[in-house]
Amino acid sequence: MAKYLAQIIVMGVQVVGRAFARALRQEFAASQAAADARGRAGHQSAAASNLSGLSLQEAQQILNISKLSREEIQKNFDHLFKVVRAKERLDEELKIQAQDENEKRQKPKT
Repeated sequence: MAKYLAQIIVMGVQVVGRAFARALRQEFAASQAAADARGRAGHQSAAASNLSGLSLQEAQQILNISKLSREEIQKNFDHLFKVVRAKERLDEELKIQAQDENEKRQKPKT
């Protein structure tokens, strides 16, 4: 019984080891392909990152974009721009309320 259990464990470790090695090779190949792609477009992309202050990955995270699609970028931007406008409107309302409170305090009580 122990012999079979040991064989099962050894086979399981081998399977997991092979899967891990295969995944590692695939990840290495993908990172090499990405590095090659960055190398070709790297100079322009680096210049764009310097101008905007954001890397491509940061910009994609902010707009929640997985791949570059003009429609998806515009849709997510429009939504976030509404968020900015909502904050501006609420800030303006806070200013109005603060002014009203100041005017109430400054009025002499009779």
